[in-house]
Amino acid sequence: MKRVEVLEAVAQRKSTGISVATMRVVPGWANNGGAETQHFNVVGCMGVASSIGLGLALAQPEKKVIVLDGDGSLLMQLGSLATVAGTRARNFYHLVFVNRIYETSGHQSIPSSENIDFAGLAKAAGYNVAAYIDDVGVLHERLPDLLQEDGPVLLAFEVEPEFDREPFPRGIPPNQQVAHLREELVGDGRTD
Repeated sequence: MKRVEVLEAVAQRKSTGISVATMRVVPGWANNGGAETQHFNVVGCMGVASSIGLGLALAQPEKKVIVLDGDGSLLMQLGSLATVAGTRARNFYHLVFVNRIYETSGHQSIPSSENIDFAGLAKAAGYNVAAYIDDVGVLHERLPDLLQEDGPVLLAFEVEPEFDREPFPRGIPPNQQVAHLREELVGDGRTD
């Protein structure tokens, strides 16, 4: 599958949820409209998207939180699977794009790239639902139901490595992203 095929399918189902995207998923998510509202980009800090998403899921339990992660990024903080599972966050959806390389830093293979089963690791850690999808037809068939399951849910999508890089959207400093997301979720906090 191509990453854009997955992003298009997921963007159609984000609705009023919150999204967190990292590294090479960021440009495609922005281009498919997923980053227009209630969104946070994590760039330059591999491995923390699921932790940021978990914080949002715990702080906003009535909202679905979709984390768009890469396999290389998740591998940097694999222990986050146990942390997420331990919270039993019913509104947490962890989407991992598996291309088996560190795409951002030069297309090096991730360690044990052909053996890692991210859905299996998530299930073993205690995620409520974990699935592996490598076919666009199966994606369209199963995605709507999987995104209705109680979390934590991990969906591992096998996608082709990309060698032509989409440019990142105009960078917004993290403190401004936080302020903007806070405003969207809870208002400005003033009581005048």
